Amino acid sequence: MLAVKNAELETVCGITSKFPATEYPELAFAGRSNVGKSSLINALLVRKNLARTSSEPGKTRTVNYYKVRCKAEEIPEDIYFYLVDLPGYGYAKTSVQERAKWGPMIEKYLRMSKTLKCVVLLVDIRHDPTADDRQMYDWIVSAGLTPVVVATKADKLKRSQIDKSIKNIKTVLKTEKDVKVMPFSSETKQGREELLAVVESFIIG
Repeated sequence: MLAVKNAELETVCGITSKFPATEYPELAFAGRSNVGKSSLINALLVRKNLARTSSEPGKTRTVNYYKVRCKAEEIPEDIYFYLVDLPGYGYAKTSVQERAKWGPMIEKYLRMSKTLKCVVLLVDIRHDPTADDRQMYDWIVSAGLTPVVVATKADKLKRSQIDKSIKNIKTVLKTEKDVKVMPFSSETKQGREELLAVVESFIIG
C-alpha cells in the first residue's frame, strides 16, 4: 500500500499562467465547487489544511500543484508525483464571466500536460451528476484518458443506498465498463485505501 510521507503546495497557476513542465507523474482532481474536493485531498494525503476548505464553495480558482512524496512496498527509494487540483466548476453564485474562464483553463491543462496519467472526477454520491459533470467526463475521455470517478460524501448515505447511487452515477455519466466509480468519505476515510491503490497503479504501473 502506498504511504504518503510528505505533501506540499509547490505551484499555483492562474488564468494567464504558464503550466509548469513537471518531471513526475501528474494526477488531476476535478469536480464541482461544492463536491468536497479540498476535504478529499486533505484526507487522501493525511494533511489537515493542505488544501484550503471553505464554507463558501468556488474558492479554488487556480490550478494548484501539490508535490507528494510517498513510499511503496518493495520499492526502496521514495516515489514522487503531483496531485493537481483543478478549479471547481458549476458554482451558481460565481459570475458568468468567471465561470467562463475556468472551463478553458481546465481544458487547456488537459491538452498541455505531458505527464498527466489520470483524472479523478469527483461527484456527490447523493445526487445525479450534473451537466457540468458530464461535460467534464467527456473532456477526460476526449483527452485520451480513462477517468476514475469518486463519489464523495458517502457517509451521508446508508450502506443500502450506496450501491444504488453508484449504479445511477454510472448510468448518468454513461461510463465504460472498465471505469471505476468508488464511494469516498472524507469524514470516515471510507475509500481512502482504494483510491490510494488507484493512485499507485498510475504512478508506478
